[in-house]
Amino acid sequence: MKISVVVITKNSEEKIEDSLKSAKGLAGEILVLDGGSTDKTLEIVKKHNARIIAQRGKGYSSWRNQGIKESHGDWIFYLDSDERVTPELIKEMLSAIGSKPTNTAYAIPRKNVILGREMKHGGWWPDYVKRLFRRDALKEWKGDLHEEPVFQGEMGHLKNPMIHLKHDNLSEMVEKTNQWSKIEAKLLLDANHPKMSWWRFFRIMFTELWYRLIVKRGFLDGGEGVVYAIYQMWSKFLTYGKLWEMQKK
Repeated sequence: MKISVVVITKNSEEKIEDSLKSAKGLAGEILVLDGGSTDKTLEIVKKHNARIIAQRGKGYSSWRNQGIKESHGDWIFYLDSDERVTPELIKEMLSAIGSKPTNTAYAIPRKNVILGREMKHGGWWPDYVKRLFRRDALKEWKGDLHEEPVFQGEMGHLKNPMIHLKHDNLSEMVEKTNQWSKIEAKLLLDANHPKMSWWRFFRIMFTELWYRLIVKRGFLDGGEGVVYAIYQMWSKFLTYGKLWEMQKK
């Protein structure tokens, strides 16, 4: 069974090589959908004989849909440049889609490495993501922020995880949050979210911190777990603060 590995990227010279190397034992072909990289990303991609395609449209749903149209494999596996597949996961995937697969799609758990630490609590494990699909069963992806696949058939869940190098440092986290919080705030506005008031900010922030730090026991991941739980609270504040601004206009 030929598998097309689809990687969506832009300016990821520090991480993409290890990502591509990790997928070599799985891929019949590797497609890299690039958003206009200006660093050494494409130079690295060419060394691994991957097919480079310019991204069309806006957002991950459009790019993942582009991957369906451009790929040729019987199965499609989506891999981000900050993710790694392990030999154990490759073996499990190949076994799952063998002679008579019982499912047309598979979700894969991720080990999230945040601030240099593997997070086992705080709601960050097992963090299943839907990434492996039989090509003729996958119809499209929908959604502006948290894209979801539309497919025929049943979804299975694999046991071996991918490695996700989610955030290396606070500066990187702040930059990404500032980008995505505006999109999330606009989605909330379009969904007619109730008007933001002072007490909603406290409720939303307290709920997020309590959930990450206490309910999901984020404190068991040490200083990194505590810092990231507080950061998630701040991220919620930023999103709803931008929603508040939008509602005032």
